Amino acid sequence: MPEAPEGTIIGFDFGLKRIGVAIGQTITQTAGPEAIVNSKDGKPDWEHITQIFEKWQPSAIVVGLPMRLDGSEQALTQPARKFGQRLSGRYQRPVFFIEEQLSSIEAENRNLKKQHIDDHAAQILLENWLQSAY
Repeated sequence: MPEAPEGTIIGFDFGLKRIGVAIGQTITQTAGPEAIVNSKDGKPDWEHITQIFEKWQPSAIVVGLPMRLDGSEQALTQPARKFGQRLSGRYQRPVFFIEEQLSSIEAENRNLKKQHIDDHAAQILLENWLQSAY
């Protein structure tokens, strides 16, 4: 695994219909929700993702890998891994994966409106990664 770079990091909570996006900083080890990218038939809106990359110029990518509570893979694990690999190839940034099981539930528990949980789930997994990597 490559060493985690300093600076702005972009995080993704992958889903087949919606992908939550968060932006974080290695210095403060904090992140904030940025956007929700729509996906149709499992195909992300790459134009929207490109706009976010151009705006933030992140030095690395973090993608949540959905896992079962026992740590085993589930149906979305491989599609999320493939999405991360596509991001890395397309934007030429290192990609880091973090296992995540309950980020969407945690976002819902923060009393957020249902339509806003994807980007907040991305924020939670990115903050978890930042705190473990730095």
